[in-house]
Formats: sequence, structure tokens, C-alpha cells
Amino acid sequence: MTPHDPNRRRPRLRRALALDAILLAFVLSATACAAEPADPVADEPSPTDPSRVWAERKLATLTLAQKVGQLFITQPYGADADAADDGNRTTHGVDTPAELVRRYHLGGVIYFGWSGNITDPARIAALSNGLQQAALDDTGIPLLVSTDQEHGAVVRIGPPVTQFPGNLALGATGDPDQARRSAEVIGAELRAMGLNQNWAPVADVNVNPANPVIGNRSFGGDPARVAEFTAAAVAGYQDGPAGIAASAKHFPGHGDTDVDSHTDLPVITHDLDEWRRLDAPPFKAAVDAGIDVIMSAHIRFPELDDSGTPATLSKPILTGLLRDELGFDGVVVTDSLAMEGVRIGHTDAEVPVKALQAGADLLLMPPDIATAVDGVMAAVESGDLTEARIDESVLRILELKHRRGIVDAPMTDPDAVTTIGDTAHRQVAADVAAASITLLRDDSGALPIGRRDTVLVTGSGDRTVAGLAEAITANGPTTRAHATGEDPDDALVETVTDAARGVDAVVVVTRDVASHPGQERLVAALAETGRPVIAVSVAAPYDANRLPADVAVLASYSHLPVSLRAAAAVVCGTAEATGRLPVEIPAADRQTVLYPIGHH
Repeated sequence: MTPHDPNRRRPRLRRALALDAILLAFVLSATACAAEPADPVADEPSPTDPSRVWAERKLATLTLAQKVGQLFITQPYGADADAADDGNRTTHGVDTPAELVRRYHLGGVIYFGWSGNITDPARIAALSNGLQQAALDDTGIPLLVSTDQEHGAVVRIGPPVTQFPGNLALGATGDPDQARRSAEVIGAELRAMGLNQNWAPVADVNVNPANPVIGNRSFGGDPARVAEFTAAAVAGYQDGPAGIAASAKHFPGHGDTDVDSHTDLPVITHDLDEWRRLDAPPFKAAVDAGIDVIMSAHIRFPELDDSGTPATLSKPILTGLLRDELGFDGVVVTDSLAMEGVRIGHTDAEVPVKALQAGADLLLMPPDIATAVDGVMAAVESGDLTEARIDESVLRILELKHRRGIVDAPMTDPDAVTTIGDTAHRQVAADVAAASITLLRDDSGALPIGRRDTVLVTGSGDRTVAGLAEAITANGPTTRAHATGEDPDDALVETVTDAARGVDAVVVVTRDVASHPGQERLVAALAETGRPVIAVSVAAPYDANRLPADVAVLASYSHLPVSLRAAAAVVCGTAEATGRLPVEIPAADRQTVLYPIGHH
């Protein structure tokens, strides 16, 4: 592991400052300068800054093809750097992950389970070292080795890696230091496996209950609080012992969508003032905290760019707002270029060129790496892109790699994986889970259940229901588990309801009830049995507005075992629910507020 480099050039957010005051000052100053973009606020690098010196010297040695390769991050297929995999042949036209790195002079790689990269920690570390060796043999420049280890709803690497409840659970704790400590552990475990870049934290302010892609990935619905937690997470990743690169996403803000940008192009109608008030503060806080990378979103913001161009391809957004107004001088990365939201109306060769023209630096996961690279090379040859523009982005990427310690220590120690999932790390996750559980209501007095009670545990998710039943049993009661799936039909609802009549209490797992009416029918039928019914919402907590008023509702914000154990402790009365609601829950018709932010 490499400690944080004291020579990094961007200022840190001082903990002693009142973040609310900073955000207010930002909004006021930005509004005052609406007619003319503000000058960048980040410090220019010193001519003697070691990262800039190394980057400039290295840049001068590269061919155009090598420079263009540094702009791309894509997924290799397989768990071994030098082993052939059909996925590489089909998708990339090469045999092995190492050959992929060398063929395209890649700037980085990203790991997924579906591409066969995720195995046990020791083997992941060996893959990382093998790919780094391939990069060093090719250009002498190490890779950004990355994944989406947000935790909660998005976890790429499972146990024995420590599993955390995720951002909305962190928001419910009310304690930004929990976010910092969590990020330190996540960063340390990633670095032990040879990863040096995490595509986290999510900095979106989730204000739309119907948001299909953010939800419990957000820290909450209050811009100032999300800003605090974002800055704390950045500090944990970048200033912690591991010192890995963080990436705030998804700029300019993906929190008020009801369309998934993986499959379509969402539209957000916030005007500039509303964007500055609602969406911008977490990204501004990330910039002030010295964030290394900010990821763009494939969304339309007509009031920010009236051309209808997705933010990833929008110069007014990436350069005008992110660079000029927020003062960000780090690396801008696109979200995956394989997502439909950015491909609509453009060829796969055009998209990376347009992203670079807009102000992006790193191009993530093009659907066809050869087509994307050829498109950028052709754009330079035609004059649509200048080589100076390529140099600008490559210089930022090289500086990041040096500043983050990757140049000096590209490899991971194989023995470092022995710390993964250790007792101290798991305790940090358990502390988050315990502090996050939120009691939304218990008007009927269903809580707690008795140690000698017989309890039916039912609802959405086979493993979730089984895990919650096991956790409740560990606290004393006898349990019966009967999972129903996401959307039970009437026959299954009747079967479970009949079973409920033979127990003392019922605990039902809910997840996105608004999209699964079978869950709503199930909970209503269970409530009619006369047995005490406790619903545990294991994703975003909006389920509460569709459940009967006499059903007690707990929010765990996560279906992971660490959160189920914490919820079970509250159900059984061995712990109190101390979490506070981090988002506003409207009534089902959205005309009134059912539970405000901070409710507990």
C-alpha cells in the first residue's frame, strides 16, 4: 500500500469549516456570476510539482497511438493475465488480458464478475500484478485498475471482502465519519488486491422516489448532507492508508430521474439555479476535498445545455460547469460508453471523440475498443481533435497515476490480502449497519417480538428472507422462512397468509413495492390476519408509503447480511433503531410528505 503523496496539488477541505456555509457561499457566488463563468478555483500545479514533472517527461516519449491508448479503460475477460479467454477474442480481438493491455496501450482496466475477473482475493491480486507487468512492458506506464465497489446495491467483489451496507445506510447514521472510516476499509481491501481506483462515491442527491438507477446508492436527499458525506468518503479513499483514487459520480447529477441511463436517455428539467442548489453541492464538496476523478452522466439537462446533448458529450456541462464554475482540474471520466443513454444518435466511433471534445479525459468501456481507438486516431488525423487536446487529457491521467503512488508502486504485495475481511474491518461495517436502522413507524406496537415467539419470515428474496430468519433466530425466537419472490401471485399470497395464522408474529421483507404490486397485496393480507406484522425495507425506504398503517416499518437500506443482523436486533429488542431517515418519503400520490428527512 502507498501512503498519500503530500505533494498533491489540490487543496483539502478543512474539517473545521462549516460545510453549510461553504455551500451557501458557492450558491450565492455562482448565482452572482451566472452571466459569466467563474475562473477556476483550483490551484495550478507548481512547475516543480513532482507529479507534473514526471508526467510531462513521460508524455514527451509517447507515440500518438500510446497517448490515445491511455485515454481508455475497458474490461478484460478472465481471471489470469496470460490465459486465453473467448470473451477477449469475441469482444476485443485478442486472446489474453495481457495482450489486450499491450495491443491498445490501455490506460486502465475495470473488473466485473460477468467478465470473469472476480475470484478469490489472492487470484485477483495476481491478475492485477500480471496486467501491470503487461503495461510496464509496453509503455512503462502502470494501469488504473478499477471496479465499482460502492457497496450496498452495487458490489462487484463479494466475501471474504468486507461487505458494507452502502451509501443510504451511511446517510441514515447521520455521521460523516462513518463514511470516511468505511472508505478507508474499502480502499485498503481494494489496494490489497491490486486495485487503485474505485468508481465511488455516488454524489447524486436522490430526490425522486421512482429513480430506478440511484435510490439507495445515494447518501440521501439533502444536498448539504450529501455533500458532507461525499467529502468524507473522498477523504477516506484518498487520504487513508491505502490512498486509492476516488471518483464522484454522476455529474451533473442523476438524482432526479425516473429513467435508467443504462437503457435510455433520462431528462432532468432543473434550471441552472435549481442545479446549483440541489445537484451541484456534493460535487463542489468533492472538488474542495481534492477528488481525483469525476464521472459524467448520460443524461440530458436542457436548462444546462439546450442542444439536447447528453452531459457526457456536452461542452457547456463538462467544461463550462465542471471545469470553469466548480473549478475541477482533475480527471473527468465518462460513464460506460456501452450504455444506451450515450449511444443514441451517435456511432460507436463518434461517441469517444465527442466526449473528448466536450472535456472528458478517460473513456470508460467503449462497446468496441478497436472502433473507439480508431475513431479517436482518425479524428486527430482529420483535425476534429488536435494532438494538443489529447496531450491535455493524457497529462492529467499521468499526473493522477504518479500522485496516487501507482508509478512508484504499481504492484501489490501478495501477502496483503490476508488483511481482507479481518475482524477490525468487519466491525466498521457492523457499526454502520447498527447505526443506520431506522424505525419509520410502529403505531400498533408490534415491536419488539418476544424471545419465545414463533415468527414467520417472508417476502422478497430467497437469500434475504433466509438470512433475516437466521439473524432473528440468533436472538432467541423460533422462525419459519417462506420467501415469495419479488411479485407473489394471489395463490402464493394465500399460502403465506395461511402460514401466518399459525405463528405469533410476522416479519416481511420488502423491496421496491411500487414496482411490485404483489408485495403490497402480500403485506395487506398479512395485516388482516391480526398477527403483528413488521416490514423490513431492504432497499430505498419508499415502500413505507404503500403499506398498511398498522404494519410496523423498519428501513435497513440494504439486503446484505450485516444489515439483516442489525435489523434483527431491533426486531427482537436487543438494540434500538437509532437511524434517521436520509430522504423524504412522500405519500403514494406524491401530494404530501409522509415522513420528512430526519424522521426517526
